[in-house]
Amino acid sequence: MDMKKILLIVLTVLGAVGVLSAQSMNADELEWKDAAELTVLGKIVPDTFEPFSRLPVSLRERTREPVWKLGRNSAGLCVKFTTDAKAMSLRWSNVFGYFRDNICPVNAHGLDVYVWHEGGWRFLGATRIKRGQKLNVTDFRFDKLGDGRKEFMVYLSTYDGIEKLEIGIPRGSWIEPSSFDSPRARKPVIMYGTSILQGGSASRPGLIGSNRLERMLDRQVINLGFSGNAHLDLEIAELMASYPDPGVFVLDNLPNCGASLIKEKQEAFFRVLRDAHPNVPVVFVENPYYPRVKYNAGQEEAIKAKNQALREVFGSLKKAGEKNIYYVKGDKLLPPDGEGTVDGTHFTDQGFDSYVSVLYPVLNKICKKL
Repeated sequence: MDMKKILLIVLTVLGAVGVLSAQSMNADELEWKDAAELTVLGKIVPDTFEPFSRLPVSLRERTREPVWKLGRNSAGLCVKFTTDAKAMSLRWSNVFGYFRDNICPVNAHGLDVYVWHEGGWRFLGATRIKRGQKLNVTDFRFDKLGDGRKEFMVYLSTYDGIEKLEIGIPRGSWIEPSSFDSPRARKPVIMYGTSILQGGSASRPGLIGSNRLERMLDRQVINLGFSGNAHLDLEIAELMASYPDPGVFVLDNLPNCGASLIKEKQEAFFRVLRDAHPNVPVVFVENPYYPRVKYNAGQEEAIKAKNQALREVFGSLKKAGEKNIYYVKGDKLLPPDGEGTVDGTHFTDQGFDSYVSVLYPVLNKICKKL
């Protein structure tokens, strides 16, 4: 088979799935829209350090440097917009650009596109990136959706920040911020946690736990996952508490905390939230039982000690009369066959299947009352 036939087959396959190779649309024939001017979900406050980072400028001098840097990652953020276009181009640059050996580059640095179709958010395609390339472009064609208004949602990079994101549409088409209230923006689920919450190690941004829960609950989920650094920093609790009308708080920080730190700071972190919002439910999540602990006595004992410390804190709160607090055990957060992680710790898509299957019933029951 000659090279022309091979190239034709490759382009046909890419076109069939709706994603075209980088630079396949003529940038000069597109109208470019700064995504920061569209509808952005997933932030506690609008005045973040960069348009698509998660922490406000006011925390720059108050929080630890690793937390601040991770806060510049855009985990859980999404951009929503409405357009009549039948094709579009996403052009973006990342803040950091470093690669991790246990996280898919599409998840860490790329973008994930969903379209509202047939009564729900449907996966349209994910971007491709080139290592070492500052500016990346991926094109999408969706002419089978026909004419008229179409709603899109773009999930942003989980383990990198987005320095700038532009959406290009063919001249003659229009694009505007979305007024379509799905996921519902009001009374969001605000989650605090570790690298797992941040998104490690799903295959793409739309499949991390918080983003899957967002679509399943049809409610905004704010992701405050800080890889290796969910150490119950009270300024993060204060940031969470500053949200004027939260729906529910989820505390999933145990993988980054030892038993002694849980005993020392877990209740204090909770108290910041509860004092600001006396009636807002708070969900406590145990440490998952990683597959490796089945064969490592020391690691198993460490996880048991952490979970026991959390149970003691939770029991103390219940005894003191606290209402609207919920407890999620860790024994089913990963699949029983041990196949839910990429490295023994961080969740693959299969691992997040188990994670959301445990958290969704709890959160759905709460959200139905909001």
